[in-house]
Amino acid sequence: MLNEEEPERNCKSKRFITKVMFMAAVARPRYDSHRKHYFDGKIGIWPFVYQEPAQRNSKNRDKGTIIKKNVESVTAVHSKNMIMENVISAIKSKFPPAYKKKTIYVQDNAKPHFSDNDADIVALGSADDWNIKFKAQPANSPDLNVLDLGFFNSIQSLQHEASPNTIDELINCVQDAFHQLEANTLDNVFTTLQACMELIMLAGGGNCYKIPHLSKEKLRREGGLLERYVCSKEAYNKAKSNFE
Repeated sequence: MLNEEEPERNCKSKRFITKVMFMAAVARPRYDSHRKHYFDGKIGIWPFVYQEPAQRNSKNRDKGTIIKKNVESVTAVHSKNMIMENVISAIKSKFPPAYKKKTIYVQDNAKPHFSDNDADIVALGSADDWNIKFKAQPANSPDLNVLDLGFFNSIQSLQHEASPNTIDELINCVQDAFHQLEANTLDNVFTTLQACMELIMLAGGGNCYKIPHLSKEKLRREGGLLERYVCSKEAYNKAKSNFE
């Protein structure tokens, strides 16, 4: 709306903007025949924060009150701990049970986060008869990561409707936006991801292409939105020739 008032946002300066890093895990939405309901694909989103006692009194809390602080530099150790403590267990609890018999590949968006063959992660991913494996995203390819391609932007648009002032409020806003986002939005981003893969094949592995507009809502209404995107014969032959 043109006359809509902007939410009030206050901070002391640019140095004091509340920031928190998150790790999110999503999958393509699909029907869960075992539980007889639609799996929305949203596995979870977790903040990189830690707790410590306040060092001095303020108008907001007394000295010694346990407060949350953001992890300013997320390292491989932080990522590994997040995966082992949250991501793998969430996949096992939320994914349709039928996929327990299949291999589930988890694509991380930064290779330095951890090793694909980390013994602890491999052991936890294969425990309880599951087969969860991790793969690094191709270098410098944000269009091949479903979160960077559009999902985070959709979350951010919802999160910006609020005006958090503290880390706790910011975390709640982001997690609420994550859960409020419709499953169709995530499904649309996965469809675009598959289309980008075909364009990358046609571009010989390069990035000289434009993200396609596929009229996904129209296709969904007409029942023409496929779960699996079929690439053209031209794209297949070009990609094949690049490896010969």
